[in-house]
Amino acid sequence: MGIIVKSRAELATMRRAGTVLRDLFAELVTVIRPGVTTGELDGYIERAIIDRGCRPSFKNLYGFPGSACISVNDEVVHGIPGNRVIEEGDVVKVDVGALLDGYHADAARSYPVGIVSGEAQRLLATTRAALDAGLAQARPGNRVAHISSAVQAVVEEAGYAVVRDYVGHGVGRDLHEDPRVPNFASGGYSPLLRVGMTLAVEPMVNAGTAQVVVRDDKWTVCTRDGALSANYEDTVAVTEHGPYVLTR
Repeated sequence: MGIIVKSRAELATMRRAGTVLRDLFAELVTVIRPGVTTGELDGYIERAIIDRGCRPSFKNLYGFPGSACISVNDEVVHGIPGNRVIEEGDVVKVDVGALLDGYHADAARSYPVGIVSGEAQRLLATTRAALDAGLAQARPGNRVAHISSAVQAVVEEAGYAVVRDYVGHGVGRDLHEDPRVPNFASGGYSPLLRVGMTLAVEPMVNAGTAQVVVRDDKWTVCTRDGALSANYEDTVAVTEHGPYVLTR
């Protein structure tokens, strides 16, 4: 497919979609609480996106049944919403996209439910910091590898592991576009960042091993050792003035 560079008008549309996600994430702080099922949370997210004039990007994409990927505790990504009841002390990850006038924005947040462990708090803070470090490298003249290395450095300095089986990606007309955006230095050729490129930077960080397994549902990705995992993601545009985060 090749890397698609967006015009100012296209970036403005993606920004509007990103603002929908930004506002949704702020609301979810009070929606995600003990006693709510992941299915109920998914229904809230779907209604909120539609009420704001967008479509949920994930609904039926590749056959995924939900409007958001909702992953709890050792679930890394791609959790299917359902009957699971959210409990005090859980870490709930919400990965969601909004489609507006043919363009997607994609983002994820991790939410502590009530009082969580000190280790969980540190993992969440590290993952947020890793995302910020990666986003800061999304400037013209850098390469994708600058983003990858920045994320990895923050994560590993804190003693955590970066998931290698799943990566960030380009985003825009399609939810998943070129280039791949790993959260680790992979060596070899790395695409040059140019004005108008739009990327979903998406650290997935485990408290234990980097290894993951996929459940029998063929979707839900979990840590192999059962350790806690965190996930934050934003869509960023490369501009002549540096990174412009479209989902904040």
